[in-house]
Amino acid sequence: MRIGLHGKVRRLWAPRGVKVRQRVQMERVWRYLALAVDGWRGRLVWKWIESMKGLAVATALEHWREAGIEAVVWDRARSHRAPVVEEVGLTLIRQPPYAPELNPAERVFEEVRRKVEGRMYGDIEQKVQAVEEALHELAAEPEHVKRLAGWDWIHQAFVELSRNMAFP
Repeated sequence: MRIGLHGKVRRLWAPRGVKVRQRVQMERVWRYLALAVDGWRGRLVWKWIESMKGLAVATALEHWREAGIEAVVWDRARSHRAPVVEEVGLTLIRQPPYAPELNPAERVFEEVRRKVEGRMYGDIEQKVQAVEEALHELAAEPEHVKRLAGWDWIHQAFVELSRNMAFP
């Protein structure tokens, strides 16, 4: 997930007849959040990376592997297919191209965006801190994470992997 100060207008509730005005930042500063979602346990593991290039993504995968993650379901983004990413050694379950709705992390990203977008931040570090707080709130509610991302088809994919490989 790319986090930046280039804000977006969000829907807000207001009394009928009241015009809502939102201030939007237009600064082009970014940070990148690599998020692993275990929808069956309701667990989140994340790492901030400097870019979406293969080497940076590989460092996130190494962090996830150290945290006990053994397989990753993700899309076919160029950085996800880099040779350095393949060398990390995690099992990679690839989604069809152009199918973000199948990515469990996208559901968590929606929740994070709902909590942090539509506000003004003094700098990128303040926004990163707000995202961290939102992630910690979600991580403290494993049942909520399970409802967001605990999909049956992912569980079935892991069952199939365990039949075909030495995968616990």
